[in-house]
Amino acid sequence: MAALSLAIPVLLTAQSTDTERPVPVLTGSLGFFTNGWNGQTQLEPVATPVLLVPLGERWLIESRGEFEGDFQRPAGGGAFGGTVTKEVDYAQVDFIANANVTVTVGRFLTPFGMYNERMYPIWIRDLQPTPLIFPIATGSSDGVMLRGGIPASNKINVNYAVYFSTLSTINKLDSDRLTGARIGFFLPGPRVEIGASFQQHLQEERSRSVGVHFAWQPNRVPLNLRSEYAWSGSQGSGYWIEAAYRLSQAQRWQRVLRHTEVVGRGQQYLAGELTASDAAGYGLPTVNARQADLGLNYYFSDGLKATGSYGRRFSVSGDVDLWTVGIAYRFALPLGRTQ
Repeated sequence: MAALSLAIPVLLTAQSTDTERPVPVLTGSLGFFTNGWNGQTQLEPVATPVLLVPLGERWLIESRGEFEGDFQRPAGGGAFGGTVTKEVDYAQVDFIANANVTVTVGRFLTPFGMYNERMYPIWIRDLQPTPLIFPIATGSSDGVMLRGGIPASNKINVNYAVYFSTLSTINKLDSDRLTGARIGFFLPGPRVEIGASFQQHLQEERSRSVGVHFAWQPNRVPLNLRSEYAWSGSQGSGYWIEAAYRLSQAQRWQRVLRHTEVVGRGQQYLAGELTASDAAGYGLPTVNARQADLGLNYYFSDGLKATGSYGRRFSVSGDVDLWTVGIAYRFALPLGRTQ
């Protein structure tokens, strides 16, 4: 979804005149990160290619794959070794029915909260570690979705998503049988969005999940303030709040500082009914946890940044220091000529 927002200008430009035509676009991101905790070091190369194929003015095929390495040094020493996981995040067909409704069929990012769809790509994240509650009710779904936006008034725009997912056990295309919806209210004047999500599982324990999200970009300050809360009867609950401040208004050392961003995040997770092994399988902490993170980003260009962060997690199983350094790059390549 974030790749779609990146490539939309290319697609729209390609449709701006009668002599131009839309062309496929290969976009996505590449990154390499080093993560550390409790004396252990992990090397994490990441590649997330995205393919966008427009078919006329109303149809779009889009897909994103993810290749992520997990290489660690053995306890006794030696060379780094590990595995590379491969995932299909989404592979969908979009039909733009009108200005307010887009119909999606296939595999899509589950629209619960805002992090999964808007902030997950490594070149968009302000902090590379995902929030503790990120696995709650997110991931990918296989089914159908209706989404769009409606200008309720001159001061409020409403965005929405309604979806149904079927059960799938196909490797790399697995999903649960569930239904859900998300709604958001955006105020363009103060640049504030407030939204809520709901999800109902239609299998096994038939658990429910609810969430709320908030985002604010002040007009006079280069600040991004975002927050989410999520609750699930089985997976637990928690919240995170994150602020990213771009030092573009600094008076001294402006040539350097205007490319620099300072990020802070506070979060808490309360464990649910899952066993420790099931929680670890979802990527959730196995016990109640609190965490604070501080990060720094330096933007060499619009598509290349260096990033680093330090965090400390507090829990009954022991406190742990977490750190990450790395680099992320995004690209967009038209696969054809527009004329």
